[in-house]
Amino acid sequence: MGQIIQWYPGHMAKAFRLMRENMKYVDIVFELVDARIPLSSRNPELDDVLGDKPRLLVMTKTDLADPSRTKEWITYFETRGLAVVALDSRDRKTPQTITKAARKVLAEKWDHLLEKGVKDKAIRALVAGIPNVGKSTLLNHLVMKNVAITGDRPGVTKKLQWLKTPTNLELLDTPGVLWPKFDDQRVGQHLAMTGAIKDQLINVDDIALEVLKFMREYNPQSITERYKLPSDIWDEETDVNILLLITQKLGFKDDYNRAGERILLDLRRGKLGKYTIEVPNDQIGQNDVKNG
Repeated sequence: MGQIIQWYPGHMAKAFRLMRENMKYVDIVFELVDARIPLSSRNPELDDVLGDKPRLLVMTKTDLADPSRTKEWITYFETRGLAVVALDSRDRKTPQTITKAARKVLAEKWDHLLEKGVKDKAIRALVAGIPNVGKSTLLNHLVMKNVAITGDRPGVTKKLQWLKTPTNLELLDTPGVLWPKFDDQRVGQHLAMTGAIKDQLINVDDIALEVLKFMREYNPQSITERYKLPSDIWDEETDVNILLLITQKLGFKDDYNRAGERILLDLRRGKLGKYTIEVPNDQIGQNDVKNG
């Protein structure tokens, strides 16, 4: 794909500064990543901001991801020293799951406080992640009421805010932040496919072709069934021709850009089945995984 995907609004640079200023007030960082693209959805610049602050990696959107690959990713991160939980943020057990995992990470520090007579201290956590990774949805379910604006588009949260939960967490919400340049262009493609980059900033038809390329290997039947295509089309047609045929099947005439939008929407909303784009042995965009 020839298009260079970049997106770095000014509010993101401000967000990094605010994170640095508030890092001294938190006990732990909840780093959210999309279970469908666990590496591409990790912002490498966060490592410099977070420093050696204890970290819990939270894999979100597991309801959309391939369960077997989610297990592989959990093992991958744990073997690299990262505490990790994978969840559907809307699950009623999510508040207990997150709180229990955070207490495990901070067990030594909390035991030390207990020895000093400090009991029932709230865990203060900074919640960080790229745009559209599901932070607002998670926060609303942790707090158990709608306190954070949610949306299926990136860039919804624009400022920092503290939120209290019934499970004795105090959460500092932060805007979703990307980084200025993707060294591996596949990172940009994966972020665009899952909706972390605004569709107005990408060539939708190019990304739709990336979806078809991925599905050709991963689950071609999901495409043929969704758009009522011949089952043998993958043997006879290129991805471009398949996109054109889908355009016609959808009644969009020659508007393949509109068809591309539909394909991306169907992918993101799980209409093409559960999928995970990245696998642990494919080091996309990063040569190593830091444990924070």
